[in-house]
Amino acid sequence: MRTRSRAVRSVAILLTLCLAAPQLLEARVTPTHGFDLFSAQEEIQAGQQAATQVPKQLPLLSDSNPITQYVQHLGQQLAAHAPGEKWPYSFHVVNQKEINAFALPGGPVYVNLGTIQATDNEAELAGVMAHEISHVVQRHGTRAASKQMAAQLPLAILGGVLGRGALSQMAQLGLSFGVGSYFLKNSRQSEKEADLLGADIMYDAGFNPQAMAQFFEKIQSQGGSRAPQFFSDHPSPGNRMEYVMEEVDTLPRKQQYRSDSDEFRQIKQEVAGMKPLSAQQIAAGQKQGGGAAGLPGADVTPAGNMRSLNHDDFQISYPENWQVFGDQTSAVTIAPESGVSQNAVAYGVMISVYQPEDPKASLDQATHSLLSSLRQSNPDLRQIGNDESIRVNGALGRSVDLIGTSPLQDQSGRPAQERDWLVTTKRADGSLLYLVFISPDKDFGSLRPTFEQMLRTLKVR
Repeated sequence: MRTRSRAVRSVAILLTLCLAAPQLLEARVTPTHGFDLFSAQEEIQAGQQAATQVPKQLPLLSDSNPITQYVQHLGQQLAAHAPGEKWPYSFHVVNQKEINAFALPGGPVYVNLGTIQATDNEAELAGVMAHEISHVVQRHGTRAASKQMAAQLPLAILGGVLGRGALSQMAQLGLSFGVGSYFLKNSRQSEKEADLLGADIMYDAGFNPQAMAQFFEKIQSQGGSRAPQFFSDHPSPGNRMEYVMEEVDTLPRKQQYRSDSDEFRQIKQEVAGMKPLSAQQIAAGQKQGGGAAGLPGADVTPAGNMRSLNHDDFQISYPENWQVFGDQTSAVTIAPESGVSQNAVAYGVMISVYQPEDPKASLDQATHSLLSSLRQSNPDLRQIGNDESIRVNGALGRSVDLIGTSPLQDQSGRPAQERDWLVTTKRADGSLLYLVFISPDKDFGSLRPTFEQMLRTLKVR
């Protein structure tokens, strides 16, 4: 009897192990942790403060709109499977045709109507939303802001901020999480983290995580005028499909995944006939639906029509209501008439040629040499984040985000914070053609689509 009892127990243990095998094989992605000055409550408050400004900058569909209600329902299904802190997620639809989505700290998630139009099934839309939810889980926005604050604050002050008061200190430094904020532009590492965690969220909600990678690769391969904004905010980490599928392989196999629903098909029919606003129309202050975005002065707002500048060193298109300062052989500034203040550029772009000391210097070396030169004449100019490789009309280029002091003043009478976007590319003679896109930080998000459109027309000679 004792032998039989031991045998029964052995069989029971074996059965238990077999039943537990899928869980033992499962290797879930856990939220990463990094340097973050913000408490969870401050993070929620920061996101809520930024969310109150979004309807003033972007046209949102109302919460009573069936499209918004569907997105909210799908978002809550996905958020129920998000690990870590239980953030107060909310979901909104932006009446904009460009393919994009973004998340504010602490839970607010925004999806462009153009993204819904571009998806072929519910799983693809779920992939975009799970990806954005993952940025919230990973606290990517406040972690990026914390790094910038640490770079700007003396150690003595930073020690007092650590763990409390980060939100008020951020405001004193003139930093924010508003639309177009640098802190909502994700790094490639952040994108990969959001992909992997998003894959797990999709899986738990019943969707095939492969749909997320397929959608991102689809819009990247198709390109077109609607995709660049997405990849400006979500730079491709490369090998998306490969590492997402590696993550899927660690999860228990499912016989069937959710792919579509009657609700999604109904919404797709509704959005198919809609004509959402373009980024340029929004920047020009046109209104539709629940909100509008625009710059404070009509004379600064770029016109929708473009004209071409043929320079000895390059060709570029620019808004027809902006002016060119300079001649065919010199450095030029393209700006609205009121964009030049106190003999300095407040809005616009400066284009020039830089000759590094070493004509054989690489693009990266020449760009950093140029940055050193620019800082000598602008001591308060600071780089934010890392410079990245981009394509400038097919040619290799470098992109660098900078913060400086604007010639304009803020409401308190102090100098406003300026956002500068430096783009460089090599010429055949080894010199560097560079562009500096300039705007007060609060308006940069509205102007960026115009700056990107100008960059896409650039031809180097």
